[in-house]
Amino acid sequence: MSSSTSLSELKAVRSKLKAEGKKVVFTNGVFDLIHAGHVDYLSKAKKLGDVLVVGLNSDDSVKRIKGYKRPILKQEERAFILSNLKPVDYVVLFDEDTPEKLISEIIPDILVKGADWAVEKIVGKEIVEKNGGKVMNIEFVNDQSTSKIIDLIVNRYSK
Repeated sequence: MSSSTSLSELKAVRSKLKAEGKKVVFTNGVFDLIHAGHVDYLSKAKKLGDVLVVGLNSDDSVKRIKGYKRPILKQEERAFILSNLKPVDYVVLFDEDTPEKLISEIIPDILVKGADWAVEKIVGKEIVEKNGGKVMNIEFVNDQSTSKIIDLIVNRYSK
């Protein structure tokens, strides 16, 4: 079911895209329980370049970051959903807590995160800027999060 691309495949694609002068946008996250905020964010990210690559935290990575109850959906399901969203061109899994190694391997032209991240704190900023790329954040249009959805379900159905 997984629709993720291996890092070696992605590096080959990246070389080809660079030769063609295409701008590669990179973002990353857990993307557990996809909601309208995710779709809006990914649509805005895609508009910044020609190709959108999404680094997806592996299940082990999510557990370390968000605790043993997460993710709700397994990495194969999250990758499948993401890869089938219109703005997303490639999904690549990473097992580390941050995407720094992944970013250093593909060196995107544009690195984006949500507005909840200050640009100075975005992991991979130095790598991208050193190679002539841009780092920016994207405003959220709604106050949605997977954690809020989980809380809503628990509160609504635990009575």
